[in-house]
Amino acid sequence: MAEARTRDDWSRTSSIMALIANVNRDPKKTRAFRPRDFDPFAKRTEPLKADIGVLKDVFIDGKIPNNCKEAAP
Repeated sequence: MAEARTRDDWSRTSSIMALIANVNRDPKKTRAFRPRDFDPFAKRTEPLKADIGVLKDVFIDGKIPNNCKEAAP
């Protein structure tokens, strides 16, 4: 319960921080900030990079890529 409240508080605080940062930024030099840029609870995941061969193996041939076999049941 306490963690949920903390997350909710940070959600609101990070929105205000993003608003203040965006008001004071130079649009020609930096991108717009998002609340998740300031939220310590926001998950920061980078998308997996895969070539077209992996997509072909998964969706056409039905194979599981080598690096994902541990996660497969």
